[in-house]
Amino acid sequence: MNENLMLTWQKCLQFMRDNLNAAEDNSDLKKLEKSFDLLFDKVQPISLVDNNLTLMVPSDFYKEYIEDNYLSLLSAALKKNIGKGVKLWYSVMENKPSGLEKPVTMNMKGKTVPTPKVQETMPQGFSSNIVNPFVVPGIKKVNIDSNLKSDFSFDNYVEGESNKFAATVARSIAKRPGATAFNPLFLYGGYGVGKTHLGQAVGLEVKSQFPDKVVLYLSSEKFIQQFISAAKAHKQTEFANFYQMVDVLIIDDIQFLSGKSATQDSFFHIFDYLHQNGKQIILTSDKAPADIMDIQDRIVSRFKWGLSAEIKSPDYSTRKQIIVDKLSRDGIVLTEDMLDFLASEAKTNVRELIGVINSVIAYSTIYKSDLSLELLKDTINKIAANQKKIINIPYIQEVVCDYFGIKREQLLSKTRKREIALPRQLAMYFAKELTNATFTKIGEEMGGKDHSTVMYACETIKDVSKIDKEVKKYVKELSERIKQ
Repeated sequence: MNENLMLTWQKCLQFMRDNLNAAEDNSDLKKLEKSFDLLFDKVQPISLVDNNLTLMVPSDFYKEYIEDNYLSLLSAALKKNIGKGVKLWYSVMENKPSGLEKPVTMNMKGKTVPTPKVQETMPQGFSSNIVNPFVVPGIKKVNIDSNLKSDFSFDNYVEGESNKFAATVARSIAKRPGATAFNPLFLYGGYGVGKTHLGQAVGLEVKSQFPDKVVLYLSSEKFIQQFISAAKAHKQTEFANFYQMVDVLIIDDIQFLSGKSATQDSFFHIFDYLHQNGKQIILTSDKAPADIMDIQDRIVSRFKWGLSAEIKSPDYSTRKQIIVDKLSRDGIVLTEDMLDFLASEAKTNVRELIGVINSVIAYSTIYKSDLSLELLKDTINKIAANQKKIINIPYIQEVVCDYFGIKREQLLSKTRKREIALPRQLAMYFAKELTNATFTKIGEEMGGKDHSTVMYACETIKDVSKIDKEVKKYVKELSERIKQ
């Protein structure tokens, strides 16, 4: 590497570091510096030729993050240490086999946001001059209810270690929807961890910054219902035409497309149209793309085109901050020991935590008195006692079917397909572990199976979960949901 270039780059970094606090308008300088150092530690200058500076970055994420958060500061540093008119290029090394291909370079001109990346190769099976059969010349946009909840904004979203990466990417997308490498954004994690909130936060921010853009949020169940209605009325084309007008499409619980081949076909074409036309797609799921069963391979492949970000259950400090934020918006102040108690009670997910908080607010309003820790504990214990579910075989079947996105009739059928047989074995396993039912009784409840079949299923899950990471994950997550 050229020593002069390295020296110049170090001067640029020092200039940026010295001006971090002013640029970010944040008083916590130590955190800013740590974040800055972690980011730019993996960025290296490669060449400076005719005022064209090329930086090597590990992945598209680094490029996008620098452009969204440090572009103005970097431009000032380059102007000071190199001169005016410096053009910035990136060499993105992600997913490039060593020695087989040249690094992908992308131009970022001056202080402006770079031109959105154009897909260099069409998906397999498509040509560059393909005519989309759903396009209707002259179609006009109509007023569409975005179905967004104002409470689900970035301002009300509490970040912690469990969701920081996903939140950072989401904010980046909201600034340039459809023009980042994060398309689609695939958010996944357990129930109630904030996937819906984060997806809608992007939609709300886009509506605020780009009022003319059409933003639409809906559940996958709603999407399926709409498609079925359109198919019955022979209006599948009109159905697709509607969705191609959307600029930011947010679909919740996409895993429920599992097993619905006709709806998947329609979704596939809508996805391709939106993606190829620079429209932003945000999907949420309780599973990672590869873990969703009975989904077409071509759709799973497209789920992976952008970025998959997992959101985990919030840690203690994040739960506590959620409580403080929620209660402060309702004008309720609790003592530190009461906050600690609440944060310790709701360990599974944010939705459970909000339910507890709402109960506290209701109690405080009804009794018009300050809550003591003793009264708070008594109230929460009563709520827990009233809400406790009885774990029985039908309930276990319900949870397992919901988790895998299958119907109860499939679970109880005789099919030996793995996508059904494995959930069936898991249901049998939990029925034996969490109820007092005999093998014979479990077999009867599972579609008239023999007791030996149930015994085999239980032993299989016990053995396989010790060596198979996927099955081990299923056992862990299902156990949490059933007991929850």
